[in-house]
Amino acid sequence: MLTAEEIIQKLNLQEHPEGGYFKETYRSTGEISQDNLEDGYTGIRNYSTAIYFLLTSDNFSAFHRVRQDEFWHFHTGSPLELHMISEAGKCSSVIIGNDLEKDETPQFVVPGGHWFAAAVVDKDSYSLVSCTVSPGFDFDDFELAQRDQLIKHHPEHKEMIERFTRI
Repeated sequence: MLTAEEIIQKLNLQEHPEGGYFKETYRSTGEISQDNLEDGYTGIRNYSTAIYFLLTSDNFSAFHRVRQDEFWHFHTGSPLELHMISEAGKCSSVIIGNDLEKDETPQFVVPGGHWFAAAVVDKDSYSLVSCTVSPGFDFDDFELAQRDQLIKHHPEHKEMIERFTRI
C-alpha cells in the first residue's frame, strides 16, 4: 500500500484551505448561466466538477460549507468520519468506507448548505476520496467556518465545533 506522501506526489495534490490535500480532476466544459442558477450564486458555474481529496490522521477537514450538494466517493485507506450540522442545527455523522459489514458507506451526499467536517478513523493512516459537486465548485460558494460564529449559531454542538475548526 502506498503512503500518504507517495499518493500526494503521484496525484500531484496540493494543500486545501480546509485541511488535507486536493487536486481538481474534472471541470465540465458546459456552463450554467447565472439566470438559470438558484438565488445566491454570482456568475456562471460549470455543470459539474470533481476532485481527489486526501486527509491524514494527523489533520482534519475543518467545518466548511458549499451551496451545492457534495458527493463523497471512497477510494482507499482508512474510513473517514464525516460530521454535519444542518441549516436547522441537526447534527449527524456517517462513516465513509468500504466495509459494508461495519455499516460504512462507500458513497455519501452532503446536502448543500450543511456545515461539514471530516477526520480519518484509524491512527497513523489516511483516507483517499473523491468529491463531486454540481453545479460545479467555485470558491465563491465556499465558506470556512469561524469557530465563534458557528458556536454562536449552534451552541449545543460547541465541543464538536471546537474540535473541527481552526479560527
